[in-house]
Amino acid sequence: MPAQIISGTEIRKTILSELQTEVAHLKAEHGQVPGLVTILVGADPASMSYVTSKIKTAKDLGFKEVQENRDPDISEADLLALVESYNRDDSIHGILVQLPLPKHIDDQKILMAIDPDKDVDGFHPVNAGRLMIGGDAVKFPPCTPAGIQELIVRAGVETSGAEAVVVGRSNIVGKPIANLLFAKGPGGNATVTVAHTRTKDLAEHCRRADILVVAAGVPDLVKPAWIKPGACVIDVGVNRVGEKVSEKTGKTIAILKGDVDFEKAKEIAGSITPVPGGVGPMTITMLMRNTLNSLKYRIGLL
Repeated sequence: MPAQIISGTEIRKTILSELQTEVAHLKAEHGQVPGLVTILVGADPASMSYVTSKIKTAKDLGFKEVQENRDPDISEADLLALVESYNRDDSIHGILVQLPLPKHIDDQKILMAIDPDKDVDGFHPVNAGRLMIGGDAVKFPPCTPAGIQELIVRAGVETSGAEAVVVGRSNIVGKPIANLLFAKGPGGNATVTVAHTRTKDLAEHCRRADILVVAAGVPDLVKPAWIKPGACVIDVGVNRVGEKVSEKTGKTIAILKGDVDFEKAKEIAGSITPVPGGVGPMTITMLMRNTLNSLKYRIGLL
């Protein structure tokens, strides 16, 4: 029987509807709405597209959304001052600086300057430490790993006691999703192995997995024979492997492939995410949830 397709697009709609209801309640009961500032330096097309999606989603939910566009020649000192101004702004609960930044600016210095209690991307070392501690210490899990965990839970996949294998060790996906999966609580309590492209007998590790999360950035890395029958497969890879002309718009668009051979894998797995339309739609969704939660922490509801 073909696998259950875990649609991030559909799950995103459900979560955004839930968040919209919460925002309306907070406004009615507490007179406040979540505030998000997005800071974009320069005019990189990919960054502009991503920021535009964030702005639209925030506004659709009823957030206060502030967009700060700055010229690419802004000094590091001026950018730090801008971040600090929003650290002090009580109406702003989430600060997002879109990366990459121009070469004359130290990305890490800017990210470190964000108040950890407004770091809704979850990249600040304080939030990385909170994630490692687990439990109530976790405030803002990084958005893509949080989205992965949400997909697994909402697909009805049991994590407690499961063998989970994460292929990939990045600070953005691999390490944090491993922490989320083995933490105590819903969506956790798994036994987690972190593997990578240098792992000896990678195929054998993958074949053990009840839950297989692949975030290596290598097209079709995981072969169908590596997948345990009935496993939950989460493909985080988004690899551009060519171009084609869209039948709908007539425009040239990228051909995307995941890290898993989807067409063959779906005949073996119990559930699987597509690429695109799987993990991707969840990242901005979790950013919105982190921003909402930041307000809830601020007013004592969490």
